[in-house]
Amino acid sequence: MDQMTFSEAEYQNKKRKTRREIFLERMDKLIPWKRMEKKIARYYPKGENGRPPYPLSTMLRVHCMQLFYNLSDPAM
Repeated sequence: MDQMTFSEAEYQNKKRKTRREIFLERMDKLIPWKRMEKKIARYYPKGENGRPPYPLSTMLRVHCMQLFYNLSDPAM
């Protein structure tokens, strides 16, 4: 049984996109994420020692957002 949650039901009736959704869609169209991830992957920590690292795709997007909006680490 696959019941719909309240948030899914609310999102389903949504008519227009938020500024955040529009921005993230534009960023996904402009930046070749897969190519960048492939080049960075060999330098990114594997998590063999200590705490496991965040996924590379997430960290790459956060870094780009910091550069676009001139934000500090705590602001993200």
